[in-house]
Amino acid sequence: MSVTLLYPDLLARLRHETRPYHEALEQNPFNRALATDDVTAAVVERFLAKMYGFLLPYEARVQAAALGPEWQTIDRQRAHLIRTDLGAARADALPQCAALPPLQSETALLGAMYVMEGSTLGGQFIGRALLKAGLPASAYFEGHGPRTGALWKAFGQMLTQTITAPADQAAVVASAALTFQALAEWINKA
Repeated sequence: MSVTLLYPDLLARLRHETRPYHEALEQNPFNRALATDDVTAAVVERFLAKMYGFLLPYEARVQAAALGPEWQTIDRQRAHLIRTDLGAARADALPQCAALPPLQSETALLGAMYVMEGSTLGGQFIGRALLKAGLPASAYFEGHGPRTGALWKAFGQMLTQTITAPADQAAVVASAALTFQALAEWINKA
């Protein structure tokens, strides 16, 4: 039986085939602290610093790609939000991830975007948990605010409507898996 028959929807296939990588990413110190109510401002700042170091070069690659103006707007970028959270001087001094997955093709970029766009949904959940824990609000975790769901839905529709060939779908899934792995390695790196 082919994967296409099992998962006629690319988003369902992505969720299923990248689940182990997504779950491994969630085993980072920040998420463990959040799950056990041991999250502190210092843990949040370290996580934001790591995310900034990944997002800045990732977003530069998305900007350099010819995906169309709707994917290159500030609406889809979030590194600047972390810069707000941490302060410009601190953000400018942070190391950047050099081990991004290959993002030279449209399918590779879209696979990576699946991971990063999806993180906006989890970010809102985390933001509410941080506020409940008495920690300050974070622009990064607010993401796109009330537009988060609509932007995610638009991305999902574009992805499922434009990536229909089995080989292209496989390339998107492979890129998403590599992105989850690269992000997990970067966040867990001391």
